Formats: sequence, C-alpha cells, structure tokens
Amino acid sequence: MIRLNYHPPGTPPATLLPRVRVDACKPTITLIQYDGDAIFEGEFDTFDELMERFDAAKVNWINVDGLHDLGLLNRLAGRFHIHPLALEDVLNTTQRPKVEPYDENMFIVSEMAYFEAGALVFEQVSMFLGDGYLLTFQEERGRDAFESVRKRLRSGRGFARQRKADYLAYALLDAIVDQFFPILEDMGDGIEEIEEELLERPNKATLRRLYEAKRLLVQIRRASWPHREIVNAMMRDESGRIAMETTVFLRDCYDHITQIIDIVESYRDISAGLMDVYLSSLGFRTNEIMRVLTVVSTFFIPLTFIAGVYGMNFHYMPELGWKYGYLYFWSVCAAVAGFVFYIVKKNKWL
Repeated sequence: MIRLNYHPPGTPPATLLPRVRVDACKPTITLIQYDGDAIFEGEFDTFDELMERFDAAKVNWINVDGLHDLGLLNRLAGRFHIHPLALEDVLNTTQRPKVEPYDENMFIVSEMAYFEAGALVFEQVSMFLGDGYLLTFQEERGRDAFESVRKRLRSGRGFARQRKADYLAYALLDAIVDQFFPILEDMGDGIEEIEEELLERPNKATLRRLYEAKRLLVQIRRASWPHREIVNAMMRDESGRIAMETTVFLRDCYDHITQIIDIVESYRDISAGLMDVYLSSLGFRTNEIMRVLTVVSTFFIPLTFIAGVYGMNFHYMPELGWKYGYLYFWSVCAAVAGFVFYIVKKNKWL
C-alpha cells in the first residue's frame, strides 16, 4: 500500500516532527567539495565542523543521512535560508516529487527506488540548490543511487567538476531516474514468467504474483511520473540558478523519464491483459477437462446399457444358457468400445 505520513488534523503549518526509527543512529553529515582543480571529501560530526570547511567559492555537496536530529536541521535551515514549510516537507517523507523555487534556493523533492532483501523500497530525497552548494537529505545511509556520481567527481571524468551546483543537481536526478531502468527490466522478466505460467498452468499463486506486479507498477508510476514535471520546471527556471549548459543535459534526463513512463504504461496494459489471459486460460483448461470426461462417459454409455440388460434377474433369457455367453458378452463390449473410439477419432473429438 501507499505509505502515509501526515500531521494530526489541525496541526499548525511548518510543524517539525522528526523521523525517528527504532534502530536510528546519529545523523551522518558528509561533504564533497570541488572545483576544476581539486576535490575534498569528508565526514563531520557537528554542524560547526562542517561550516569551518565550507567554501562558497567552490561547489559544496552537503549530504545528511538521517532526519531525526531537529537541532541539526534547524541550524542548517538557518545557515542556508531554508523556508520552514520546505523543512517540514523534508521531514514528511511521503511527499509527491516536486520542485519549488524560493528566494535563496530551489527546493527539489525526488523519490528513488532500490531493492532491499528482495523487496522494492522507495525513499524520499530532498535537495536545496543554492549559490555554490547543493544540500541533500536522505532517510537512511548507504542505499542511495549516487555512488556513480561520486565516482565521477573523484576521478574527474565527465563534466561534473567543470560545472556548478546546478549540474550536480541534474546528475543526482539523472542517477535517480536511471535507477528505474534495471528495476523495470526485472519487472519485465517477471511479467513474462507470469504470462507463461498463466498460459500453461494457471493457479492462485501466479494470480497473486500478478496482483503484486500490478501494485508495484502503481508505486513506480507514482514515483516516476512527477519527475517529468520536476525536470520541465528546472528547464524553464527563470531565477538563473540553472545554467543554459545544464538545460541541455536536463533535456536528456527528460527523455529518460518519458521512456520510463512509456515502459510503465506498457507494463500496466500488459498486466491488465494478463487477467483476461488468466480467465481465458482457466476457462480453456476447464473445457479441456470437461471434453475428456465427456468422451470417457461416451465410451461407457453403451457398455452400461449392455451390462444393465444382462444384469436383469430374468431366468428365461436365451443367452444365459450359452456355454461361452460370458466370453460373447466381453467380445460385444470390446467391439462397441472400438466402434465408439473409431467415431471419436474420425470426428477429431479427442
């Protein structure tokens, strides 16, 4: 089912409720700071240590894993001029992916998907794009889709080290979007297996898998569809935070999102059609069983008639006195059964 996370009715706007987990650890603050010449990567325990390293002349990617330390979040909000309503949305981790411009920064909410213990998990990622920095918030550590971006930054490959924070925001969004492709590929293989099973041996277990696939497709559609609006809004940004050079790359990301949406819609149509396949296959299988049973009963109808006649308790039936009457009886039964078989095969009923 779709996750729901909301404040009690009547709660004042911008009320902050921390996301506390039973196994929650201390929030992790990491900084990747770079320009065209050098890169620094470090992990900090406190807000003050982070700010001592912050350099507005370079690109600063600040990532916070864990949303249960309100003190840290409020200090970050004060330093980077984060609106209280935006900070509330960071903690409300069931937000619809969106983009909202503010005076000091651009607020982006995205949702990434990944497999964990064989189950598909969705996690909200909140970003604040400002002058010289990109601030990201995640619910948990070590499960994001950004490792490929980190590797490119470390190695200096690509355009990331030569561009500003807006390109970094694009790179993270592109990594989130591309993460849907292998997930959809696995789902496509699963849907093909379900289709084969429904055609060969329809059963309740396969039907349950079909319903599970349809539910996951609804979740993927809910997570992926709004990203097209996000990228479209960033391409049309008028605040000047998105450079023209980055807009070209955003168009490529837009194409990827459109492709994902097309795949999801195709899978939804296929899964909807598989229900008809299940019902048709089940009906066909029932008809096959009934046809075989009908043919079998056709063999026994004349034999039952013969056995019924000679099973009557009449003492003056002429055949009862025959020496080989029992043998004649079985010979007639075999002949009748052979004649019925000939008629069935000739008319291709079996």
